Amino acid sequence: MSDEARSERVIAGRYRLLSPLGEGGMGTVWRARDEVLHREVAVKEVRAPAGLPTPEVERMYARLEREAWAAARVAHRNVVTVYDVAMEEGRPWIVMELVRGISLYDLLDAEGPLSPQRTAHIGAEVLAALRAAHEAGVLHRDVKPGNVLMSNDDRIILTDFGIAMVEGSSALTMTGEVIGSPEFLAPERALGRTPGPESDLWSLGVMLYAAVEGNSPFRQDTPLSTLRAVVDEELPPPRRAGPLAPVIEGLLRKDPAERLSGEAAEEDLRLIAADGTPRTAAAAYAPTVAALPQPTPPAPHTPPAAPVPSRAPTSTTTTAEPAHPRRATVVLIAGLVALALAFAGLTYALLNDNGGGEESSSTTGGATGGTGDGGSTNGGGDNGGTSGGGDDGGTTTSETSGTNGTNGGSTDGGRTSSPPPQTVEVSLSGNNTQYSGACPPPEAEAPTFTATITVGRAPAEVDYRWVTKSGEPSDPGWKTLSFSDGDTSQQVNHVETGDNEDGTYENEMSVEVRSPVHTTSDSVAFSVTCETETPTTDGASPTP
Repeated sequence: MSDEARSERVIAGRYRLLSPLGEGGMGTVWRARDEVLHREVAVKEVRAPAGLPTPEVERMYARLEREAWAAARVAHRNVVTVYDVAMEEGRPWIVMELVRGISLYDLLDAEGPLSPQRTAHIGAEVLAALRAAHEAGVLHRDVKPGNVLMSNDDRIILTDFGIAMVEGSSALTMTGEVIGSPEFLAPERALGRTPGPESDLWSLGVMLYAAVEGNSPFRQDTPLSTLRAVVDEELPPPRRAGPLAPVIEGLLRKDPAERLSGEAAEEDLRLIAADGTPRTAAAAYAPTVAALPQPTPPAPHTPPAAPVPSRAPTSTTTTAEPAHPRRATVVLIAGLVALALAFAGLTYALLNDNGGGEESSSTTGGATGGTGDGGSTNGGGDNGGTSGGGDDGGTTTSETSGTNGTNGGSTDGGRTSSPPPQTVEVSLSGNNTQYSGACPPPEAEAPTFTATITVGRAPAEVDYRWVTKSGEPSDPGWKTLSFSDGDTSQQVNHVETGDNEDGTYENEMSVEVRSPVHTTSDSVAFSVTCETETPTTDGASPTP
């Protein structure tokens, strides 16, 4: 069934579905209208995957009902308010307050890492919601950026208690099933142990790390390797966290008993958000993994005047040093040596650029072409100055760069120019932007918008969506527009039908692009005035 057809549905004889707000693995969240109280609400629908056994479907619906029950028990400004649980076609539909804004996940996707102060403010508000939930006997168990909403009225709201566990309730998960996002899972949960409030604090710590650093600390290529990293790997030292680092480290201690308490963490987060000094900063933050050792610059080489007597060798390597930092040091030293050789070759070339003889051509061509460009040891030869490959032809890399006289390689010939940064421009125009008449308006008379999207170069893919000034996506879900070679400009259209039954709906439409760069078009104002027909005495309805 299409979204348009489904949006005509009325759930439980009361909640009219208007448009989808978001879609995930378990279902869709709709913008709806409560026709009894005449207010907009959010309605969460669950769609069971095709072919799922009946017991699994029933378990999914039980989890959904528990989400409403758990969230309804927590009365707090930072927790989404649940209004109702409506039953339709044997399925529960959760009716909750409509929060206008974006998720923390979308914010990070659009803006990148946040400052420690802003991250601390968000964390303090989420932690206040968690502490209220814990006092009500509710564990959230899935704290992550996608479940934190940034509302237009400056509220930070924790939502989606769909896998929450209420104290005293029976477990609804199968043995061995992983519930929640693996990279935000606490070690005790990854090991199958009973979680507690400290488990939510760990997930909060991972979220804070991801928000301020721009990446999740334990994410790996697969869920299994991620869980293994959560249990076994040490915390990578935060580089951008500043005063937030001790709080993150305190929340991300493997042993739940050693974690920073919720009360202390919230106090520190609010101090950091206000540019203060957190209490935990009294103890200097110590990274939980060894920092990468810096290589010692090699001493200048001077040949000994006489043989040096044998003596016991000295070592600067300790047995406690991890293997991977040592390998990184070796690679780093090798890179510095290669860079020094390349620089020496370049200096020699500049000082001897005089069309030198055959000996210079052979020796320098071999050294520069072979070492600097990664060619073989035969990259010199008598013809090294011509091709950089010698009699044996050398390697492809040497032939590409070795075209600069007798020195066996050009300082510019081996470079590949980087393409200019990608650009995206969006222009927007509107038609029928002021409608008055029966609603919903016919498509031919409704406000119509045309966006022209132009990229700097093709091929390219652009992710975009239609948004209104009031904050909610008008046509939810990011869409992808593909540009083939030679095609740098395309147009997309959108029709806004409006959802009011009467009165005037005024707003502004724009187009937001999130990839390959973030940009937003100019806004175009529009209005939809819905007029109801008044029956006459003879039963006929006049034209409005």
